[in-house]
Amino acid sequence: MVSLSELLPGEAIRLGAAAEDWRGAVRAAGDLLVATGSSTDAYTAEMIRSVEDNGPYIVLAPGFAFAHARPSPAVLRTGMSWVRLARPVEFGHETNDPVDLVVALAARDASQHTEAMASLARLLADPETERALRDAPTPQALRALLAGQEPPGPAAGEAAGGAATGGRTVHKILTVCGNGLGTSLFLKNTLEQVLDRWGWSRYVTVEATDTISAKGKAAEAVAILTSREIARTLGDVGVPVKVVDDFTSTVEADRVLRDTYDV
Repeated sequence: MVSLSELLPGEAIRLGAAAEDWRGAVRAAGDLLVATGSSTDAYTAEMIRSVEDNGPYIVLAPGFAFAHARPSPAVLRTGMSWVRLARPVEFGHETNDPVDLVVALAARDASQHTEAMASLARLLADPETERALRDAPTPQALRALLAGQEPPGPAAGEAAGGAATGGRTVHKILTVCGNGLGTSLFLKNTLEQVLDRWGWSRYVTVEATDTISAKGKAAEAVAILTSREIARTLGDVGVPVKVVDDFTSTVEADRVLRDTYDV
């Protein structure tokens, strides 16, 4: 699996960038993907169009937007960019505006980057590390934090829930975003951290997916967890759809899980 620091070269980091609005902020992150050979300008347009079509669901935590679109021919290789804005901008999110940090992902497929996304989600979920990342004075300092503090991922099968459960019933929770490979992975990892803490990983499996697939898979799940914007898009799918405002907060994930299971 490719690491987070490998996906984010120093040339793809810009600190103190100027942007007039959310489109300018996403465009700044896309320009860095283009400059480092990860994508073309067409992918930047696709990231902007994703927000126009689905709303500001990419603003997955206070002040933090994770820009991405589906894998497409406009992606040349999997890579990331990191833009810290000199002045925050509004994306139109009900709870997480304004945004001063935009991280962009260009993915060749839906699997190559999953462990890197899990690493970033774990780093941002820790308040001290999150502050250090936001305050990093140089790209080199930022990459050092990412490389030196990536915690190990769960052992193979540990959080998958299905294979080693014997005769136990395994529940499935779906985390959903517009594309199924970005923000939903952040929420998946945060939920898995809470389930590990509870000792429930053998009983509950979490699957990240997109809005179209979620409607077909809803019958397999006990609940769907997603953003307010995506919840509106999904509508009534026959199972509870629960809104999460901060995809990196284990405190909020704990609360939503307790509500789901009435514990």
